[in-house]
Amino acid sequence: MKVFCLGGAGRICREATLDLVQFSDFEKITIGDYDEKVAKEVVTWLNDPRVDFIKVDINDHAATVEQMKGYDIVMDGTTIALNGKSTACIAEAGCHGVNLNGFGEENQYADIFKEKGKTCVPGFGMTPGTTQMMAMYAANQMDTVESVRVSHGAYRPFAFSKAITATTTYEYDPNLPTRTVFEDGKFIQVPPFARPREVKLPEPYGTSIEYIIPHSETVTLSQALKEKGIRLVETRGTWPQKNMQLVRALYDWGILRNDPIMINGKEIGVMDCVAEYLLNSKEGTETELYGYALHIEAIGTKDGKKVQHIVTHTHPKSDGSVEGWEKLRAYTRNVGIPMSVAVQLIAKGKAKDTGILIPEHAFEPEDVFEELKKRNIYIHNEITYL
Repeated sequence: MKVFCLGGAGRICREATLDLVQFSDFEKITIGDYDEKVAKEVVTWLNDPRVDFIKVDINDHAATVEQMKGYDIVMDGTTIALNGKSTACIAEAGCHGVNLNGFGEENQYADIFKEKGKTCVPGFGMTPGTTQMMAMYAANQMDTVESVRVSHGAYRPFAFSKAITATTTYEYDPNLPTRTVFEDGKFIQVPPFARPREVKLPEPYGTSIEYIIPHSETVTLSQALKEKGIRLVETRGTWPQKNMQLVRALYDWGILRNDPIMINGKEIGVMDCVAEYLLNSKEGTETELYGYALHIEAIGTKDGKKVQHIVTHTHPKSDGSVEGWEKLRAYTRNVGIPMSVAVQLIAKGKAKDTGILIPEHAFEPEDVFEELKKRNIYIHNEITYL
């Protein structure tokens, strides 16, 4: 089988591609990226005869479709803003597909994937993706599920790449309609910094205050757990404390609106100015603690008794004690590896159906956890009867 790694030169997708090199039996692994220089550096870094490079311009739909044809699956590492275009290409080329974001731009192509007998799983990284597997693992052990609270800590610099900066500003856009909670059958829009909640993440991350974020788990879990009586789904997140302080200040001062300003006779968005500074500064590209932490609280009933599951995940430290997990790689590997795992499960025929599938309907949680364990990423479940 052959896999096309779209955006494979990116910081996260290159880690997913490395995982394919280390754990998969694909006969051909192609990096498709617009940045030829960086992509060729990644090919050299991967150092595997199965890996090659094709220059891709996702904005050229016809050309990209032709480049993807002949591949079995596309691992899509492009940004949120490009997922609609990339999925259109994957569908027309007749490939399976997986991406990291899952913000809904993919859904319009569901019929094409179904007609061609292909599977597309939008949003399968650490969150969304692994978070849904953890929630379903807990839910599958309960007769009814009343509430699920998804929380995560993404410990990385504010602006180690343009894509990450864009994600940060997107999630705290004051007018974003998709920042919602699911409550008693309805999706309720909330502003940035809504519903603060203290969450105890696994060490070394510890306890922090988290706020509602616009992630797909809120939508997909409300759908997947409907038959179990789900009444509440909330998705929260946090970044390093300094990042959160900055985002709060940008929000309070109206900078996140990205209002246009004039500088030396040129119009530019004020947040675009801040983002450019952060991308080129030590403060924007470094942080003290790196990595990822997931925390799922699911409450329901089992055999007539009320029960709580706390599901968390841990991974190697970022302090250099484990080779390959140093500093930023403790974050990028956490995000990239689950996408690679999803690609490999589809290739092995372990996807549950064809068409556009939410993560909950795509894989068995245990299949995902077994693969993550091989990479030293572990899932923990604590059960308490209330």
